[in-house]
Amino acid sequence: MRSLLADFARYPGCVDPARAQQLLAQERKRLEQAMAGLGQSKREIAADSSEPDDGSEDLYQSELDAGLAEDLAEQLAAVERAEARLAAGTYGFSTVSGEPIPDGRLEALPTAELTVEEQELRGR
Repeated sequence: MRSLLADFARYPGCVDPARAQQLLAQERKRLEQAMAGLGQSKREIAADSSEPDDGSEDLYQSELDAGLAEDLAEQLAAVERAEARLAAGTYGFSTVSGEPIPDGRLEALPTAELTVEEQELRGR
């Protein structure tokens, strides 16, 4: 953590470590809530429905939930990598170039690993 504090002083545009921790905690909570909610609306609709079900909606919803679960798991892995960078004192710096990632980018995307320019070059 000492390294990040020294870098914070050297690069005043970088996010404060306490703020970074807060942003990552909020992102983790959002993702965990989204994962917990997968399939919940389907169960509520099925409980309220009196119409016979041919299973096609269940199949569609299951495939949709599986895709969403995969996306959420990838985002959660990004949170875990960001938390590890925070603990190592490298949060807020590009994992490729070591250049500081602007505070505004980290506020918008707390798990950012690259600068905007690097992300654009890599292609989303």
